[in-house]
Parts: sequence; C-alpha cells; structure tokens
Amino acid sequence: MLVRCFGHRRVRQIQRACRHGTVTFFCLFLTVVVLRGTIGAGKFGTPEQDFKQIRSHLYSRARRVEPHRVLKEAHSDNHAGSSQAYASFDLSKILVDEGPDDEKPDPNTPYTLGPKISNWDDQRAEWLRNNPGYPNFIGPNNKPRVLLVTGSSPKPCENPVGDHYLLKSIKNKIDYCRLHGIEIFYNMALLDAEMAGFWAKLPLIRKLLLSHPEIEFLWWMDSDAMFTDMAFEVPWERYRDHNFVLHGWDEMVYDDRNWIGLNSGSFLLRNCQWSLDILDAWAPMGPKGKIRDEAGKILTRELKDRPEFEADDQSAMVYLLAKEREKWGEKVYLESGYYLHGYWGILVDRYEEMMENYHPGLGDHRWPLVTHFVGCKPCGKFGDYSVERCLKQMDRAYNFGDNQILQMYGFEHISLGSRRVKRVRNETRNPLHVKDELGLLHPAFKAIRN
Repeated sequence: MLVRCFGHRRVRQIQRACRHGTVTFFCLFLTVVVLRGTIGAGKFGTPEQDFKQIRSHLYSRARRVEPHRVLKEAHSDNHAGSSQAYASFDLSKILVDEGPDDEKPDPNTPYTLGPKISNWDDQRAEWLRNNPGYPNFIGPNNKPRVLLVTGSSPKPCENPVGDHYLLKSIKNKIDYCRLHGIEIFYNMALLDAEMAGFWAKLPLIRKLLLSHPEIEFLWWMDSDAMFTDMAFEVPWERYRDHNFVLHGWDEMVYDDRNWIGLNSGSFLLRNCQWSLDILDAWAPMGPKGKIRDEAGKILTRELKDRPEFEADDQSAMVYLLAKEREKWGEKVYLESGYYLHGYWGILVDRYEEMMENYHPGLGDHRWPLVTHFVGCKPCGKFGDYSVERCLKQMDRAYNFGDNQILQMYGFEHISLGSRRVKRVRNETRNPLHVKDELGLLHPAFKAIRN
C-alpha cells in the first residue's frame, strides 16, 4: 500500500530514516544512563532535572576542566604532606654554604681593617658640602644624625627559641629608633672571617662610617641588649668635644685597669678620622687563632681580675685606654650618669619597684635606658646562666619597654611576665584630644629631617 502511495524509492528513504532515528535515540538513551551514573541524578530525578544537570556539568567542565584539576591536585598534595612538611624537614639541606672558602691570610702580615686612611675628615667635609640634602646635624635643635647598628649570626640559633628572642630584641630597638629619629642597620653577614665572635663588629663599624659620611654618630648595640626607657633622650650636647662614649668609670679603667671598667656592648662613636684611628689600634688583637689566644694571655696578665680566655674587644679597649691614655683619653667619655649599658642581674627584679616609684625618661638606676643581658646566650646552647632564667628575665625586660609603646595606644601587658595585654584607657569619640602620658606619639625630641 505504501508502495502504491509513495513509490518504491520513497518508501526505502522512509525506512532508512526510521532505522537511523532508532539508532540515534538508542545512543542518546545510553548516554543519559552513563552520565546519570557519572554525575548523579537531578535534584528530583526527573528527566528535566537530569537534562539541566548534564548541561550544566558539560558546560562547566568544558570551561574549567584544567583549573579544576590543578587546584584539586594542589589541595590534595598540600594536605597529604602538611603534617610532616616542617616537622621532618632537614634544615641543613638549605644551610649549605656555596662557593670556595676564603683564602687563608698570611700569618706574617699584620692584620688591618682595610687600607690606611689619613684624611677622612677632609674627605667627609667635602662630601657634606657637595650633598646639602644629607646634613650630619638635623632638626631645629641641630641634633646629630645617628645610625644604630646591631646584628646577629647568619645562621639560625642553636637554641630553637633563640630566634624568637632576637625578633623581640630588634623590634624593641626599632621602637626606640622610630621615636627618636634614629636610623637603624641590622647586620647578618660576617664581613671578615678573621674577626668572628666578639670582634665581628669592628669591620662592620668601619665600613658603615666610610659608607655613610652623613652619619655623625654610630651607635653600636649588642643583640642581647634592650631599650627599657623609651622616653630617655641621649644628652648629645654633652659629647660635643668627645668622639667615643662608653658606659664606664674613669677610676676603674685608668687607675685599677679592671677588665669590667667599661662595657662595649652599647657605645657611641663619632664619624671622624680619630675614630678610624682608634679602630685601627683596637683591631690587631682580634684575628682568631694564635693572635687572639696570645693577646688573651697579655690581657689576663695586665688587667685586674680578668679570667683566662682569648682576647675580647672589651678587655682590649680597657687595655688600650689604660696604656695610652694620653693619646686617646681626651676624646673618650666614660658615661656613668645614665645606663648606656645596664647589667640585667641588678635591674630586672626591680622593675615593679621602678614602676611604682619612678617614671620613664630618667635613664639611670631608677629607670634604665638599656638593660643588657651579659652572660646570657639565648641564641646559643651554653651561657653563664641557666636558659630558663635568662629567657624569663628577657621577657620581663621586653615587656617593661613594650609597655611604654603600648600605653601610647591605651594598652599594656597584664604583667611583666605575660604576653597578653589589657586595655588601660577607654575609647573616645574624640581620639585626637587624647594625650599619651609620656608624650611619645609626637615627641618633641624627635629630630625632623630637613
């Protein structure tokens, strides 16, 4: 009948189309079944929802398949290794010094910090004239431009917690320098392998004096010393005729020749030819090995109560000043009017008494400018005092100084032994009318650069 109506050719075309349609529908059905098993049914399992789910999945996969895969792998790798990534890491893998060792110095050649310079005052004066934008005295009060220099070993501390205390120490110094308009340089490089240990500061100091002619005073400060009087301003005018300021006592250095007659952990050094000369005279006892050992024997023999050990920079300076007072003494100021260096053993336990009876800005035994942890080695394995005692007292010293910073913003530590802080001033709708008690937010003694 169909043949009569449409003819043989037309019937064959219709039959072919039906067969193709059946195959196409069957393939589509199988595709839906497979995709349902792969991505799940729609929210209600209806064909409409299935279709939307499939379309959404195929569209998003076509656009984001590669990023999705990458993020998934990164996420998986991170979780798989995070539990042991740091705990099991061998730090020595990245702490390998590359390159050849320094050449050994000739033992027959006298040690020097560098080429002899004899006209530094003239060179520096000419540079200052040619660079008026970098004056060595700044501000309306003609305050000297000061660079505070400190540092630590290029290697991580042997004591795991030591690096945390180095962080506290540099934060403390940054706070003081920021308040007083002092620049700061933190060093972690051993510039001269021969001058390691006590003596590493000398090559660094000389290099900075020569590289920064705009600096009038360089302030060296050991890493184990902290500022504990944030309001005290160094009496710079007192040193207008002096080039070297150390905490010490004339009679102990010049009369008694006591090896602890001064302290070299915190001192001021003027940028001038005289300072380069005394550095050159100071350095020859410093090279490690036989020279330092033999010099240590001389210092123990010549200085009062000095134990037997290799030459150190402090003993060498006492020896140099006592032996050649006529040459150096006139330009050296041994400061005992305030604590440019304050021995922690006689200060830290008295902080609460100071807080009750005195106030910042005094700088002396009533409220020390600097608390120096001589004999404590927070970065090393061994020291003259127990690690527990040193670290607890360093926390107290840090918090004692930090309270003066926090109080500017209305907070302080709950106690000198606690990291936690408390609010000590209520908030106000007129914050610019609030005056901090110590006047440290905008201190009058901060030198404003020209």
